[in-house]
Amino acid sequence: MISVSLEGESAAFWDEVSQILPKDKKKKKSGGFESMGLSFHVLQAVKKKGYKVPTPIQRKAIPVVMEGKNVVAMARTGSGKTAAFLIPLIEKLKSRVAGQGARALIFSPTRELAIQTYKFTKELSRKSLKAILVLGGDKIENQFAAIHESPDIIIATPGRFLHVVMEMNLKLSSVQYIVFDEADRLFEMGFQEQLREVINRLPSERQTLLFSATLPKVLVEFVKLGVEDPVLIRLDVDTQISENLKTAYFLCRSDDKTAILLHLLKNVIDLEKELTVVFLPTKHHVDYLNGVLEKANIPCTYVYSSLDQVARTINISKFRAKKVGVLLVTDIAARGIDIPLLDNVINYSFPAKAKLFIHRVGRVARAGRSGKAFSLVAPDEVAYLLDLHLYLGKPITWAKPDMQEEDGISGTVPQSVIDAEVDFLQNWHDLSADLKSMLKVTKNAYQQYFQVRPAASSESIRRMKKITLSTVSDHPIFKVDDDALERNKMLAEMKKFRPNTTIFELGPLAKTQANVIMREKRKLHSKYVKKIDDESQENECLKETRNTLTSADENDLKGFAQSITIKNAEPSNKKKNLNFRDTENYLSYVSSDHYKEKGLGIQTFEQQAADVVIDFTGDEEKMLQKVKSKLKWNNKKRNLFETTMTNRKK
Repeated sequence: MISVSLEGESAAFWDEVSQILPKDKKKKKSGGFESMGLSFHVLQAVKKKGYKVPTPIQRKAIPVVMEGKNVVAMARTGSGKTAAFLIPLIEKLKSRVAGQGARALIFSPTRELAIQTYKFTKELSRKSLKAILVLGGDKIENQFAAIHESPDIIIATPGRFLHVVMEMNLKLSSVQYIVFDEADRLFEMGFQEQLREVINRLPSERQTLLFSATLPKVLVEFVKLGVEDPVLIRLDVDTQISENLKTAYFLCRSDDKTAILLHLLKNVIDLEKELTVVFLPTKHHVDYLNGVLEKANIPCTYVYSSLDQVARTINISKFRAKKVGVLLVTDIAARGIDIPLLDNVINYSFPAKAKLFIHRVGRVARAGRSGKAFSLVAPDEVAYLLDLHLYLGKPITWAKPDMQEEDGISGTVPQSVIDAEVDFLQNWHDLSADLKSMLKVTKNAYQQYFQVRPAASSESIRRMKKITLSTVSDHPIFKVDDDALERNKMLAEMKKFRPNTTIFELGPLAKTQANVIMREKRKLHSKYVKKIDDESQENECLKETRNTLTSADENDLKGFAQSITIKNAEPSNKKKNLNFRDTENYLSYVSSDHYKEKGLGIQTFEQQAADVVIDFTGDEEKMLQKVKSKLKWNNKKRNLFETTMTNRKK
């Protein structure tokens, strides 16, 4: 065996050799966890956990967290956000440091979520780091003992952790990382003061991470005050409607919404193959419609904000496993729920903000799949429909007779469709006292929801008043036979009927002088009324023909012998344009590509957050009153007092 000693060789010699020898081809970056700079034992733990390719939120968040920046990330439950903050956290903490104290704090809104995070932490860190749980309901003495052992990571609920901190007079000077998991739910549950108290005890050179499904205004204000130079990370899924999403808007009365919902679930949507989420305004609507769907033998489940966490998890799991095809939710409860293979969304109550509509329907038609969004629009919600189309930059397309296109159309619902379901509903209410009482509670709850619902823009309200909804045809999605079509036409004509007689010609007034005067007036002005009616009908006909006629182009005009163009044929009263600019010598105060560069420029956190802030209306009485409560001055007692909706009614 020949051995070659390399000692004593010059560096220049080996440089020449390296140039002669063929260079190895560079390995392509996988784009996975291998390219994120993770250590070997963390990478092995991630692979053992079953992660092969990082999710979008992990791909965006992990490198930024590894750089040591403060992060505010928006991600739904189920999108891999727990790993997005735990993997870089474990990588930066490396191994256990005895006697130093806790180096990382993770706050969760509920016990269940905290336990889930704890198990995940143990699986990723194995035995290199020590983690403990500090939760309400457990013995506080055991928690004192666990903290005295100087763990590396503390996973806690805010209320109990602050209690332990106050009892032990605990110093948190060793904390390097703090994580707020489900931050929007932490603030919703009223932990804002506890979190501020904990943050005041932390060192200023810490790293702060907030992961949230949505970005309420109160959370943005908290970040501005307590977090230095945060980076906003969000997926652009919810900023626009997917091209594969088909929308339909049904104009109807508020009392007919339940009947239309039943028809959609029975006849339009295939519940055996498709998953459907129904958005409702309050928890009382959820309870009521759950009872109605049970009577209709439609399997469903439900989620609202005050529902027990265990029941919430069970209900969502049933829906994900396709054991039931319908999920009834409120906006505030649906926040954070991630259903990967969702097919349909039904807006039982039309959202008051365009961003909220996009947040709802953004759950369907993802990853190249198609989806549908059905919206029930009451007369008081038409202005919000106009606001939505202004936000999307699309014109409203009203349904017309014999229209075949279904996507993006706004139309009415045939009365025959409503009547068929109303008979069943009336029968169920007559036989069930519980259903009847729930309906009454639902109507009262909607009145409170109506008071706190944000108002539509004044421009949309003005435009809504000009729209004659009686001229809108039935939506093409509802297939009705010829007999039903004739019946609907007759009902529409009956609605338009206005009698010629007035109050002066009815009852005891029929024989008075006022009756004679009214008849003479009608005879005198009848020709003018008829003229106006004829003009309005003519205008409607012109509108229809204007849409069908196509304008001639240059090729069509080639057959003419001569073309004469007349400029300024009609006298104009416009003033002469005094803003003359010499295109060759004029120098603008901004560059020609100023707006393009502005759009590509880097925005601050405040500017980015303003685009994604969504405030949800509560789904129960306490939350609704909290929105509407105001401080007023009491002249007698010389102090401020809080007024709610119930106080103002009195």
